[in-house]
This record gives sequence, structure tokens and C-alpha cells, in this order.
Amino acid sequence: MIRVPLSTGVELDVEVAGEAGNPVMICLHGFPESHRTWRHQVAEFARDHHVIAPDQRGYARSDKPAGVEAYTADRIVADLMALADHFGAERFTLVAHDWGGAVAWLAALRHPDRIARLVICNAPHPLIFQRSLFDDPLQRAGSQYIRSFRDPGLEARIEAMGLDRFFDGSFAPHVDTAAVAGEREAYLDEWRQPGALTGMLNWYRASQIVVPAMDEEPERPGWIDGPFPSIKVPTLVIWGMRDKALQPVQLEGLDALIDDATIVRIEDAGHFVPWEAPEAVNTAMREWLAKYPL
Repeated sequence: MIRVPLSTGVELDVEVAGEAGNPVMICLHGFPESHRTWRHQVAEFARDHHVIAPDQRGYARSDKPAGVEAYTADRIVADLMALADHFGAERFTLVAHDWGGAVAWLAALRHPDRIARLVICNAPHPLIFQRSLFDDPLQRAGSQYIRSFRDPGLEARIEAMGLDRFFDGSFAPHVDTAAVAGEREAYLDEWRQPGALTGMLNWYRASQIVVPAMDEEPERPGWIDGPFPSIKVPTLVIWGMRDKALQPVQLEGLDALIDDATIVRIEDAGHFVPWEAPEAVNTAMREWLAKYPL
């Protein structure tokens, strides 16, 4: 791990692997993880890429700026581009999961000149996700936890119960226990860093996504029924079909929003597909990347 100061004013811990002269691959993790999301991919793709996997702002030992406004999508996309600039990457492959995928979708829309190839793992497209929260009861039900995570009193309740119980009650039941065996203490160590719990949760609080309660019918955002710009970057979407938080509806109509889309469904994996099914993910990535050489 190295410490990287960014022009955005934050410093991130970053895992770097592979030769500096190789094509750059930047990997963005989501909640509640860190660069370790990509432990199986870094080992594989460092053979022929310069792989850069940060702990994003708010996570682990990276900087945790105060205030919810510090975690808006604009700020985090700016971190990504500043990270690429730091390593001299004019163009790069972007690989992302969960909240990292939310950043990646927006970055691909705004910076198609910089992102050569996009790989998304179980991260919903913003248009489909917001629309499904209004139109799909299963997805709305599956996303009610976001409302809980936005509660400003959540940290106090977690502190009262203890991080160990929070891990065992809220995270462990949703993952492949065999795949995460031996990782529990690493997670708890990252979550115990000063400000980490609030930093991680602030990603949810800063998001503009509307999550209606099950018995609520708020005003429908007008943008979800209007035209939406397409992704111009060649995109591979890898989806663990056993995802309990993100329903298969997230794949419906996705190819119409991407000019050049490839969708790979992995039936025997859940939300954390990069490490639940690493061989399948790496194979899908290898086969797809070969079609789009840099």
C-alpha cells in the first residue's frame, strides 16, 4: 500500500501492482469494503496491467472529510480522475463494484475520452435503479436498508451493539461465508478506524437517489421518464444473480443504455461477485478485454 495525495485535497491508501508501463486498470470498491474487494483480480491482472486499487474516501485508513456534502458523486468522480492523473493515465480501464460502480457509471458518462473500457460488477445503472425504486416492489423492498443507513442516529446504535454484532447481523448473512472465511478481522479493523463508519455511511446520505418507503408514493422524479445519455465506452457488466439487494430488474433494458454492452450472468454468486466467484469473473474479464485491446 502507498499513500497518494490527490489534487482534490484528500489522501488515499492505494494498492498498486504490475509494471508501470502496462495499460492502467483502476478498481473501485463499494460498501462496506476496501481495495481488498479486488484481491483476486489484482493478482490476475497485474500480469499485464498496471493495477491501481484505492481505498476510497471515507474508507479504512484513507482520508475521511467531515460533512455529508464531502461524499457527493461529483467529489468522488473527481477523486477518480485525480488518481488517474497522479499515475499519468490519460486513458484507462475502469473496474467497479457496488458504490464504486455508481462512481464508474457517472465517470463513463462524463469522461468517455479518459475511460477506454468499463467493467461493472453488481452495480445498478442510475436510471434503471431509480426507476425500479418507484416501479418494482421487490427492488423497493430490497433497498429499504438505504433508508436506515441514512439515519443520523445509526452510528450510535451500532456503537451500542458493537461492531462485531453489526458484522454478524447485517453483513455476514448476505455473503458467501466460505468465501469470506478469515476476512472478518480485516473488515472489523477497517471499520474501527476513526471516522470510518460515518464516512462509509455518508455515501448513502449524500446520494440523490430517492428510496420511497414501502407505503409511500412521493413525487416521481421527472428525469427517470425522459431521455438519458448512453454510455459510449465499451462496457462489460458482470452480475451475480443471487444478489439479495439488487434484483434482476437491474439488467432489464440495460443494453439499450450502452452503445456497446456485454452482460455476463453468474448464477451461483451473489452481490460480492468479485470474490464470491473470482475465477468466473476473471475469465469473463479476460475474454472480454481481449476483444478491446489497448
